[in-house]
Amino acid sequence: MALVRYLVKDVDASMPFYTSLGFKEKERWGPPFVILERDDLQLWLSGPGTSAAKPLADGSLPSPGGWNRLVLQVDDLDEAISAMRATGARFRSEPVLGPGGRQVLVEDPSGNPIELFEARRE
Repeated sequence: MALVRYLVKDVDASMPFYTSLGFKEKERWGPPFVILERDDLQLWLSGPGTSAAKPLADGSLPSPGGWNRLVLQVDDLDEAISAMRATGARFRSEPVLGPGGRQVLVEDPSGNPIELFEARRE
């Protein structure tokens, strides 16, 4: 099983976004932390007050966003985009075609990027 941790601004505000992508809640440790599952992936959402959000020794603060991303493979990219638009999600790009298929970048409510990827059909 793969584990990914994302820092989020608000776990409750992030839940509808991730459940619309097929994640199910496995465990909840109070308001600032939830473990979600989808297939063989666990996604840990850490909000303010969790150990992952504490200041580092140099004083820098971990925060959501950036360009590293979780990639979720979907069967139909256009359908997934429509479902995300219905949640009010913000897209960083329009779909692009690459050698392996099509992809688009969408942000969760905290600004973390999620790549939705549709493999090229032979």
